[in-house]
Amino acid sequence: MASITERTFIAIKPDGVQRGLVGEIIKRFEQKGFKLVAMKLIHASEELLREHYIDLKDRPFYDGLVQYMHSGPVVAMVWEGLNVIKTGRVMLGETNPFDSKPGTIRGDLCVQVGRNIIHGSDSVESAETEINLWFAPEELVDYQSCAHEWIYE
Repeated sequence: MASITERTFIAIKPDGVQRGLVGEIIKRFEQKGFKLVAMKLIHASEELLREHYIDLKDRPFYDGLVQYMHSGPVVAMVWEGLNVIKTGRVMLGETNPFDSKPGTIRGDLCVQVGRNIIHGSDSVESAETEINLWFAPEELVDYQSCAHEWIYE
């Protein structure tokens, strides 16, 4: 059962929110069988965004990325399920939408890397860090989904 409780951080970026894609993205994660355990609409502070992207601070696009993410609301979420981190990354598609396969979120809904609508944790460690950065422990809801037995053996 422990492997089933893996969690990942997913954020719909300002372009995804502005384009009205929140429902479509949530639908894809729900239809896959993952369980939503936290969600909020937030206009993230520059401080939060700089910390979130700290590993990119030496990259030339860092300041522009922070400004873009600060340009509008973000839907921050935590999803739970078996292999949700790796599977979530596959569902997102490649960072550059041009390289993303049809059927992925970026492959279906994006054109340029600078407007790739969604972020997903890339490892267990980054998921834990990002979840703790964006959510207080009491904001994570533990519950048993009524569909659990229909998704997991």
